[in-house]
Amino acid sequence: MIKGDALYSGKAKTVYATADPKRYVVKFRDDVTAGDGVKKANMKGKGYYNAQISAKLFKLLADNGISTHYIKMVSEDEMLVHACDMIKIEVIPRNYAAGSIVKKYEFPEGTKFETPIIVMDYKNDASHDPMLNDDIAIALGIATDKELRKIRKISLRVNEILQKFFDERGLLLPDFKLEFGKVDKKIVVADEISPDTMRLWKKDTRQSLDKDVFRFDKGDLLTAYDAAAHLIAPEIFK
Repeated sequence: MIKGDALYSGKAKTVYATADPKRYVVKFRDDVTAGDGVKKANMKGKGYYNAQISAKLFKLLADNGISTHYIKMVSEDEMLVHACDMIKIEVIPRNYAAGSIVKKYEFPEGTKFETPIIVMDYKNDASHDPMLNDDIAIALGIATDKELRKIRKISLRVNEILQKFFDERGLLLPDFKLEFGKVDKKIVVADEISPDTMRLWKKDTRQSLDKDVFRFDKGDLLTAYDAAAHLIAPEIFK
């Protein structure tokens, strides 16, 4: 697959056109950011880990009946995807209290929620991704009531699938971010699912194997991502 022009470059990924207008190539870069991009670094190999882990988890979702934008890997850190009309919502399923929800509400760190909490944020860097409710999302024209209910249903199902997968590998999934797009008007999971977009703890020690390692200077990020990859996608090391 020959890449064309760069269509979009975000904090850690670049999207390229291809000869087929319905397909893009997404390159996972080695850049890492935190704090709305205030803290930055470049770590060789980080893009590879996120690309490979995302591919594994997209395949897992597809095997469980969840539609995604993923088609196949075209290099070690690049994937071919369906072109999507992205929905400007970030959905965060939360299973344990961590991060911003602890700062904003009276939840002790590490509290397990009896049922998952679904948080939706407006994807807008200039406004620092404010939290949405359904009424605001509909008023902004981001999604219809029917689409929001569909997104919520898919998010809860993805959460079930991922929690089971990680539990079998000795990991906890406190929370993670999902993004969605439309392919021929059908809502699909898009963007990435990687240690950049989730909290992932070792079940026995609650050690972080995610971007919190970089965010809070907990150690070496690549070591953490390597450990996560060995548990999630051990086949890439063979």
